[in-house]
Amino acid sequence: MAVAAAAPIRTAVVGFGISGKVFHAPLIAANPDFSLDAIVTSHPGRAAEAARLYPPARIVATPEELFAVAADLDLLILGTPPHTHYGLAATAIAHGLNVVVDKPFVPTSALGGELISRAADGGVQLTVFQNRRWDADFLTLRKVLASGALGEVTSFESRFEWWRPEGFGNWRDTVSLAEGGGILHDLGAHLIDQAIELFGPVERSYGETANRGPHPDAADTEAFVSLLHASGVRTRLWMNGMAAQAGARFHVLGSRAGYTKWGLDGQEPALAAGVVPSDPAYGLEPQEHWGLLGTDGAAEPVAPERGAYPQFYVQLAAALRGQGPVPVDPAGPLEVLKVIEGIHALA
Repeated sequence: MAVAAAAPIRTAVVGFGISGKVFHAPLIAANPDFSLDAIVTSHPGRAAEAARLYPPARIVATPEELFAVAADLDLLILGTPPHTHYGLAATAIAHGLNVVVDKPFVPTSALGGELISRAADGGVQLTVFQNRRWDADFLTLRKVLASGALGEVTSFESRFEWWRPEGFGNWRDTVSLAEGGGILHDLGAHLIDQAIELFGPVERSYGETANRGPHPDAADTEAFVSLLHASGVRTRLWMNGMAAQAGARFHVLGSRAGYTKWGLDGQEPALAAGVVPSDPAYGLEPQEHWGLLGTDGAAEPVAPERGAYPQFYVQLAAALRGQGPVPVDPAGPLEVLKVIEGIHALA
């Protein structure tokens, strides 16, 4: 459904946990092309917080209440657990709403393909919030690769690791693999997506998963993935919430040089702390996290690009006004799901 150029894009956020509160609501509120018209949460404390932070927004307890007023909206953003994504997105599409689905997209590639078909048939836009394509370090690595300084790249290593032995404290601790749970679905959706964005389609994949968290019946809390891209690059990915010492965020080797980067992008903690995207410091990486480019004994720091999560919604606004493609073609996350399914089938 297209939106008139002069009108704000009337938006509802479903879910006000980490996804809705930290990512979507602040980014929508900071973009004048959108209006945050409604927030859905059944949690009394979160409802009160949403009302305090966004007074103009209507706060409702259930998606059903929201869909009853779907004619007053243009866009639905799903910041809910992955097992709810298909049903809520399909209902939104049936009501003629454009949809942003947080990752993990949906539990299975079959469901993802069905949603893509429904959106196309319904004449609405569907996209997936792969925000890590706008991480400062990822944008910097893209620039380094484009410069040719590495020569022919042969090996790419990427990690999301931290020490959280008590678990996440949310749905990620208990949602089953069949429902889209586990660290491979959650963080693998980012790391595999980034690898494919950088080095192209995957020809072969291999993976290992384990549950070492406090919930013995939960899905995986640790994963390793190896991908062979059609381009010839070998990607190795680690995801671990039980890492007492984290490895390098990126380690890339080429025929001329290497590039190594430590530390995670700072946009999520900044948004969680209330920093707004218009803040001059937003998206800037501290110098101690700058990556090193070169060879051992002759490596130089690389000034990073600025982190740019707001660009997702800048591009989405243009797409909804008929001025370009959606920021993330859902066909990409669908391919990521197929890779994840292949790994789980063999792990």
